[in-house]
Amino acid sequence: MSDIRVRFAPSPTGNLHVGSARTAIFNWLFARHHQGTFILRIEDTDQERSKPEYTRAILDGLRWLGVDWDEGPEAGGDCGPYFQSRRRSFYDEALQRLRHEGKVYPCFCTPERLQDLRTAQLSAKQNPRYDGRCLALADDEVAQRIAAGEPFALRIKAARLESVEWTDLCKGLVSIGPEMLDDIVVAKSDGYPTYNFAVVVDDITMGISHVIRGEDHISNTPKQILIYRALGATPPRFAHIPMILGEDRSKMSKRHGSTNVVEYERQGYLSEAFFNFMTLLGWSPSDDQEIFTRDEVVRRFSLDRVSPSGAIFDINKLKWMNGMYIRQLSPAEMLDRAEPFLSTLEGYPGDYSREQRVEIARQLRERIELLTEITDAAGYFFHEPAEYDEKGLAKAAKTPDLAAVMEDLAAALATTEPFDEAGIEAAVRQLAEARGMGAGKVIHPTRLALSGRIAGPGLFEMMHVLGRARCVTRLRRFVERHPWEF
Repeated sequence: MSDIRVRFAPSPTGNLHVGSARTAIFNWLFARHHQGTFILRIEDTDQERSKPEYTRAILDGLRWLGVDWDEGPEAGGDCGPYFQSRRRSFYDEALQRLRHEGKVYPCFCTPERLQDLRTAQLSAKQNPRYDGRCLALADDEVAQRIAAGEPFALRIKAARLESVEWTDLCKGLVSIGPEMLDDIVVAKSDGYPTYNFAVVVDDITMGISHVIRGEDHISNTPKQILIYRALGATPPRFAHIPMILGEDRSKMSKRHGSTNVVEYERQGYLSEAFFNFMTLLGWSPSDDQEIFTRDEVVRRFSLDRVSPSGAIFDINKLKWMNGMYIRQLSPAEMLDRAEPFLSTLEGYPGDYSREQRVEIARQLRERIELLTEITDAAGYFFHEPAEYDEKGLAKAAKTPDLAAVMEDLAAALATTEPFDEAGIEAAVRQLAEARGMGAGKVIHPTRLALSGRIAGPGLFEMMHVLGRARCVTRLRRFVERHPWEF
């Protein structure tokens, strides 16, 4: 393993969302490309909203995507615990050291006073930041107020006098002047560390070399660099990847469709296709290739190919890509992936053998983009059609003596041997020739009678799977149901 160590640090306050999943994928790709270490850390300090079921959903979502972690929950590692809620001792030790070194100071300002200060500064068109009132307090006053039990937060001393600059691996040089900085709070009045402080302590103790995250976190970076300085640690390299946008170029939200990864699985997307699609949200190769194996993406991934602008989540492109991946599945794989959806069908699996069900999956593989679509596409294999396509009926009614044609075909199929694709085709074409009509005049109404549809897989291969009994019964039932059409 190289010295590259990256982390994905979700908060278990909900399922794994699209933006978080893309962040995890980019971190994973970067680690795998450099033979580094990918760490999963759960930031579960929000006790009210963090739930074990969300942690499980995040882990399951990552596994569905094929994003495995080298250190973290269920994997272990030398830098645990990998849940922030269990790392309080690390934060307390770091805070104690900063207090001992005189790098932080107590702030007794109430939330109301801070809000009034902010409001006044905004009204004066000033950048809102702490005015340093408590920094000017005498040591004896500070000691007296602490001894009296007055609540206080801890702020980094004189940070607002510094400037911060870093070379972002996606954004280039970023410079923040002292007028934009503040004596940031590192511990709240209850003694618990702030988000930015906990993150920095975790990243230091876990040896994180690169922080790859969404650009919505870029405002946290100067604060965290100040904390690194106070702790005497070298900051990692930062890379802020572009936001994911809806097709209207606004921030991705539920109104653009599902935002939880688990929903895409339920909607019939393949994990491989979803992973491939997500890699292209903000990253592009040096050519026009769009379909990649996982190994190809790992080999080609680099942060210098990450776009600085927002990435559009194009659901139609995702569906197209999913269809491409579906058609790459072997028939047996196709059945295995589709079976959870097929099992909801009336009559499934019927008397079909696995071999026959694999053949059904093969026939329908070319005709769907989502696994969920197979339930509609395959329905007539497992239950007789309850209705027939209206346009198909209108067209069928124009065929001379169609009722007799269907009856004759049913009779021919009842004795066709062997009942395979070649034998079925021969029976259909012989009947058409005997009646002096084109084969299509028999093929199209036969498909309608058997499936209720005017389109589908090849008729003869479909009939072979349906079997003799179903074909004969459905042809005769078709005539019984629509005698007035003929």
